[in-house]
Amino acid sequence: MSYVKPKFRHPKLPTNSLGYSVADYDGAISTLCAGCGHDSISAAIRNACFKSAIPPHRIAKLSGIGCSSKMPTYFLGRSHGFNSVHGRMPSVATGASLANRELTYIGVSGDGDTASIGMGQFVHLIRRNVNMTYIVANNGCYGLTKGQDSATADLGSVAKGGAVNPFDGIDLASLALLQGASFVARSFSGDKEQLEPLIRAAMAHKGFAFIDVVSPCVTFNNHAGSTKSYAETRAHVDAMQLDFIPMREEIRTQYEAGTSQTVTLHDGSVIHLQKASSDYATDDRAAAMQAIQKAEAEDKILTGLLHLDPNSQDLNQLLNLANKPLNELDKDELCPGSRVLDSINQGLR
Repeated sequence: MSYVKPKFRHPKLPTNSLGYSVADYDGAISTLCAGCGHDSISAAIRNACFKSAIPPHRIAKLSGIGCSSKMPTYFLGRSHGFNSVHGRMPSVATGASLANRELTYIGVSGDGDTASIGMGQFVHLIRRNVNMTYIVANNGCYGLTKGQDSATADLGSVAKGGAVNPFDGIDLASLALLQGASFVARSFSGDKEQLEPLIRAAMAHKGFAFIDVVSPCVTFNNHAGSTKSYAETRAHVDAMQLDFIPMREEIRTQYEAGTSQTVTLHDGSVIHLQKASSDYATDDRAAAMQAIQKAEAEDKILTGLLHLDPNSQDLNQLLNLANKPLNELDKDELCPGSRVLDSINQGLR
């Protein structure tokens, strides 16, 4: 079997506004198990970057250790990449984003890499509001080491060997909300119509954007009794429909509640709007927590955009850093001399 991807591409592949085809966002051939939900996430990230017309060389992908952390090999082969040690990807992401704010940062992690050994770093990444998209491929088990329960395995979930999990699982979306994350979403690897626009919105968000993706492990956690199998997730998913439209000149419309309106978008496509009241507001953190808990009580998995802070300030803004990326500052800018240092010291007295 060959693991070398053929270089031939159809000459009439559609291109985005930068002239790139989706093939320009490909990576190596995946060596994960056939049918693994992680491969669907990789495809969603690739398609989201292509549709958002982000140059591949302006993207940095980072990961830790685990099946999920192998994923960056399988998408964006022309992008920057860093595979860190187990649970330590947040430190690398923080340093990289401070050094060069002009790259788009995508962190890929797993439920073990984030909810166990990396929990402390994950929490501080949220607290600092690092400008990045953080995706957890959540399968509730350690797929790389024969399927032991992870910290996100649900209470009562049955492992492949028959053991029943006696512990409550950690809900990473709820944790992200409690810690003050400015963008929180959840999705399912098998729902690309929802996952792709969520990733596009996360990459456009200014600040820390977290997406928890239920991603079944077809080898160790896709059997009867597992709460994160394909069948169980599809049977209990409670999905919010959404799409992502990039920022351009504002399109305005006005119509009464309970009526519909047709609107033409920038690309010429047409949408039909139906105005109706909604009890859910994405900018209400408490309402998001209640919605997650309500869905959990009804044995459902709530997916979609759970929370968005429209006034988010990322770490560069919070630290009042220079607009110019730190890695581009020259010696004179980094060491302006004793006069400037004296004035700074004087201002602190």
